[in-house]
Amino acid sequence: MSDLEVRQLRYFVAVAEELHFGRAAERLGMAQPPLSRAIRAMERQLGVTLMERTTRRVTLTPAGETLLRDARTALDAVAAAARRARNAGRPEPVLRLALKADYDGGLLPQIIAAYQQEPAALPVRLVLGGRAEQEPALRDGRADLALLMRPFDDRDLDVEPLLTEPRLLAVAANDPLAAHTGLRVADLAGRVLPDGSPADREDSVPPSGSSADREESAPPRGGPARNLDLAQIFNLIELGDIVWFVPESLARLHPRPGVAYRSVGDLPPLEFALAWPQESRSPAVAAFVRTACAVAALVEPQADAAQAALRRVV
Repeated sequence: MSDLEVRQLRYFVAVAEELHFGRAAERLGMAQPPLSRAIRAMERQLGVTLMERTTRRVTLTPAGETLLRDARTALDAVAAAARRARNAGRPEPVLRLALKADYDGGLLPQIIAAYQQEPAALPVRLVLGGRAEQEPALRDGRADLALLMRPFDDRDLDVEPLLTEPRLLAVAANDPLAAHTGLRVADLAGRVLPDGSPADREDSVPPSGSSADREESAPPRGGPARNLDLAQIFNLIELGDIVWFVPESLARLHPRPGVAYRSVGDLPPLEFALAWPQESRSPAVAAFVRTACAVAALVEPQADAAQAALRRVV
């Protein structure tokens, strides 16, 4: 039996997702009869029935459901391989680092400066995205490595922890909470986070599975949720609409007269880590990981001292 081709998998996935040959053919930009023939040919090739067809509906068989799952994985792998090959074949290759802006534990400038001294170093291109978008960027080939926050899906990835950083409460400077020290998450009852979820639920879930993942989608003043940038989130905090949990390094970067930063004793910290595909054999990736670990080892004692000083202030 010959192996299935990428073209066949694309045809099958389109029909399996649409569960309608006409819509799948339109999606693929082809006529319906050749698509139907192609699926029949796949079934003969595999010796199994992939779809049950009637005049009214199309349903997947158990074999079809299995193939759909694996076909999606295979097509994603093919697309990722193509992206990596294009990057490697550029006249001037780059190292693509996925991260969320300002979520680097304050390490990124020092890491890049030190990395550029490495013999295997390549120019670093940042692949910026919202939180939880870094791991998919690794898998689909848009990034060579990622600086991201735990927990995340680390299957088939190599991971190196870098830094654990406390989070602070960002609250309006005139909010009664700003007058207190030694806050606990339970003290935040009645306050909401940028996505509208209760702030006093934060201690019951890990940081990267929490409302902080959706901080860009806020329901300002009772209105519908919308995407917000960092400046807009801070504006809403100053107005007293929301509170927010921010990494301590980000609080140091963004002092604002209308925002107070306060420690919350039982708020889970952020854990920063580097991740990259297990199959990577890139000397540039290896050099970046070594450099980042060395920088983090030097910076963490300084960060601890800065954190202690910031806590005395807040």
